[in-house]
Amino acid sequence: MAVFRPFRAFRPAEKYQRLIPALPYDCMSSDEAREAVKGNPLSFLHVDRAEIDLPPGTSPYEEQVYQRARENLLSLEKSGALVQDDSPCFYIYRQEMHGRVQTGLAGCASIDDYMNNVIKKHEKTLAKKEADRIRHVSATNANTGPIFLTYRKDARISQILEEYTASRRPVYNFEAAGALQTVWVIDEPAVINELSSLFSQVKAFYIADGHHRCESAVRVGRMKRYESPCYTGDEEFNFFLAVAFADSDLKIMDYNRVVRDLAGFSPQEFLGRIADSFEIEKKERAFSPQKRHTFGMYLDSQWYSLEAKPKIIDESDPVGSLDVSVLQNSLLEPVLGIKDPKNDERIDFIGGIRGLSELERRASSDMRLAFSMYPTTVRELMSIADAGEIMPPKSTWFEPKLLSGLFIHHLS
Repeated sequence: MAVFRPFRAFRPAEKYQRLIPALPYDCMSSDEAREAVKGNPLSFLHVDRAEIDLPPGTSPYEEQVYQRARENLLSLEKSGALVQDDSPCFYIYRQEMHGRVQTGLAGCASIDDYMNNVIKKHEKTLAKKEADRIRHVSATNANTGPIFLTYRKDARISQILEEYTASRRPVYNFEAAGALQTVWVIDEPAVINELSSLFSQVKAFYIADGHHRCESAVRVGRMKRYESPCYTGDEEFNFFLAVAFADSDLKIMDYNRVVRDLAGFSPQEFLGRIADSFEIEKKERAFSPQKRHTFGMYLDSQWYSLEAKPKIIDESDPVGSLDVSVLQNSLLEPVLGIKDPKNDERIDFIGGIRGLSELERRASSDMRLAFSMYPTTVRELMSIADAGEIMPPKSTWFEPKLLSGLFIHHLS
């Protein structure tokens, strides 16, 4: 069963709620981050992307970057821009985007639950990305960005969050990153205790987003255990920052593909090659799939629908039957020769938040071919994680993104 506990967050003083929080570090380049912080010395990007405070061209992996991140975080705390709650709290974090609302609870999850697979994964991590976040967590002695978790809905947890938000004033309520961001502090012991008890009955958490940050937080916690052989298990380094959402609140967006060329085929030859696996139909306008195993394709200013033929679908295989797998295994690899989509420079990935017009733009500029996808579902994500399997690269795109800098969890 899962552990989810309150903590004493450092968080923005109310008057700075619009200035400090920022998109996660991996949502933008160094140049984009430099541009985003202009005129705002309080932006949390000064902590999460501290190279922006060093000369242009500074590698984000240099030691001085991690030390500057530590200095910047301490400066925010000492100045009073970030304040710490007097006692351990939970924090309700609600986001509203395009009329859709998701409400989660910020708290701390257990590194033991991660190691014992109570917190389930669906994605492989890269050593370079892990090393970066390990150094960042170690230097700041803090989890600065939350892990995005989901769990199968518990009616009583949802009821508590709904009643609490309806009867209390939020501490934050502001627009950022295209969404309304609202936060309530739960500091009442009775409510905290009931939520802790209810989460202890949740069978599993699932990582929706943040695999690298999660792995890194766990690795740092394990290192601190090694350095403190008499640890009790209750120290803060045994836990990491997370926001947990009921699965019913979440929506995964499409994660679309663009390809640079047709691997030497003419358009007619290419269409002929894929006709054995897909039913192909011309469309008069941009096509967004409305059901599984159907794809939009944009080639030479023409949209098509592709419907996978039953013979290429094995519904008994939770990974192989994903739409991203069907496209990869029946078209991208055998026809276009893209065997390793994570590293092949001929393919790129575009989050559904950008819209189909972005696919058209890319296919008419630096790329040749675009595919619009039907989104992976939360149920599919959970089924794959339950089976101990790994999703193909770029299978899920979550919006809105959880902001960094709203809650900071110190490891000691």
